[in-house]
Amino acid sequence: MAGQPTPGAAEALQAARAVGRGGAVVSNNSAECVRVFLELHGLDEYVTKIVGRPSEQLHLMKPNPFPLITAAELMHIDVTSCTLIGDSLTDIQAAHAAGATVIGYANKPYKADLFTEAQADVVTEDMHAIADALTTA
Repeated sequence: MAGQPTPGAAEALQAARAVGRGGAVVSNNSAECVRVFLELHGLDEYVTKIVGRPSEQLHLMKPNPFPLITAAELMHIDVTSCTLIGDSLTDIQAAHAAGATVIGYANKPYKADLFTEAQADVVTEDMHAIADALTTA
């Protein structure tokens, strides 16, 4: 099981909810694993939908846009009005393929340049900055 939530992630989820935005998790991990993690850390109330790794259809994992499109459909919104916050190159690629906005979360020093080169719409090293941006927008 993964460790603690990324610093600032809970605040970002709470800020999204406070300003009337839904939150979904799209992951190449299983949906059950994500659900247990969210419950364990008291974050499940901030996440509307979870789309995890499609069993026996690994070709539908990110960078395929399938999980993003599926989450948007489940939330009854157009994927092009969504913003994905991702910490991997496959997240950036999936968001581009889906036509969604993407924030690259550079949780390791080398990722800032990688995400800039991959043309993430925004790159940040601080999830708290996302929470702040949501509450001041």
